[in-house]
Amino acid sequence: MHPLHCSRPLLRCRDSRRAIEAPQRNVGDFDCSGADIERDWVARTSCWSKVERIVLTHEQTQAYELPAAAGKRDDPRWPAFARRYGFDVDQPVQWEVEALEPAELQRLVLEAVDSHIDRSQLARQLAEEQLQRRQLADFLRQFDGSGGS
Repeated sequence: MHPLHCSRPLLRCRDSRRAIEAPQRNVGDFDCSGADIERDWVARTSCWSKVERIVLTHEQTQAYELPAAAGKRDDPRWPAFARRYGFDVDQPVQWEVEALEPAELQRLVLEAVDSHIDRSQLARQLAEEQLQRRQLADFLRQFDGSGGS
């Protein structure tokens, strides 16, 4: 399982009749199980009606000329995935999100979520974190040079 994913949803809508309009965004490997995670998320949460894959897409694997890795031969989802993208059904392949340069991965993610950030809430949160850091530093200074642990 990819480290950015969970096999069970951590979020469930309280009112399953309600669908969140904004799509859930996904960062993951471009492979048959990665594509199924998106379908599964919608089915399990009964919350989002769609998932938007921001990284890694088929187009990105081509644009960045990422190397393919051997895919899982025994994955029953592979044949349909292969047909959807025109791959050889007998040669499973996959692309790892980690193949992108870390700075480019960060840029792509930030670009995709930028318009959804509440800047005033972010500023409040950053100010609160800074206050907590100062409080922690003040607390730790009480023990500097005391010889105790």
